[in-house]
Amino acid sequence: MAPDDERPKDLIEILLVEPNPGDSRLFEENFRDAKLVNTIHTVSDGEAALEFLAQRGENADEPQPDIILLEPQLPGKSGIDVLSELKNEPELEGIPVVVLTSSDAGEKIVKSHGIEADTYLQKPVEPDDFVEFVHSVEEFWFAIVQETPQ
Repeated sequence: MAPDDERPKDLIEILLVEPNPGDSRLFEENFRDAKLVNTIHTVSDGEAALEFLAQRGENADEPQPDIILLEPQLPGKSGIDVLSELKNEPELEGIPVVVLTSSDAGEKIVKSHGIEADTYLQKPVEPDDFVEFVHSVEEFWFAIVQETPQ
């Protein structure tokens, strides 16, 4: 990863782990339209997420994300497995994880595995809801930035 002083201070690197290509496109478009300066990296399954985070193979030059948006229901390695591995890796456990749930039940399912994400946000269903979702992620991010000691 490049030293922090080589990238703009307000640049946020986001890793989106989302198996649905249509949802991924909506996320990307809405984050691009948001006021935040961000780069969104998208992978579609748990293995690809772990490869990205470990900076292996074609991901060797990718930056570590500042925040991870994680869909728990993934093909292959589940989002719960990814979250568990993140929380057990000292280099990765400090990356904030937002678990994308489809309902309150989704949050309870993830928590029932004894693993905690940093926060849970309900995944937008309608395209218009993505704008509100982006604002929720922004609020979460700014809350983390304000809590981080300088």
